[in-house]
Amino acid sequence: MTRDIKPRTSAEHGYVLDEQIGFLLRKAYQRNSTIFLNRVPGNLTTTQFSVMHRLAEDGPVSQNRLGRSVAMDGATTKGVVDRLIARGLLATRRDPQDRRRHLVSLTPEGVALIDEAVEAAIRVTAETLEPLREKEKETLLRLLAKII
Repeated sequence: MTRDIKPRTSAEHGYVLDEQIGFLLRKAYQRNSTIFLNRVPGNLTTTQFSVMHRLAEDGPVSQNRLGRSVAMDGATTKGVVDRLIARGLLATRRDPQDRRRHLVSLTPEGVALIDEAVEAAIRVTAETLEPLREKEKETLLRLLAKII
């Protein structure tokens, strides 16, 4: 004989999904990602944008260092870099100081795209944070930086 077992309700266990940090962060990230994909040129993902922006800021770096600088594991970094190389936006060359290592850099096409994409990304941030007052924006960004 199978007995129907009902899960406990939020009222019974006190866990309200809509009030949980992970759930709220995921929804906020989904909102930001949708705005990003609609506004940033070049059909770039947020991770591709991060890699290209870091290279624009720091210049050529090893793939390992690049991944660490944008908080991605090695396998994810390799996939992102390979896809951007295939699109002609990144290139690799041997490191003159260490012939075993390759440096990743932007191509001229990559430089042109990231310049345009950064302008759009500035607008993405503004649109994502638009529902907040100025002080709330500052507080949100400060608190997020504190928990990472």
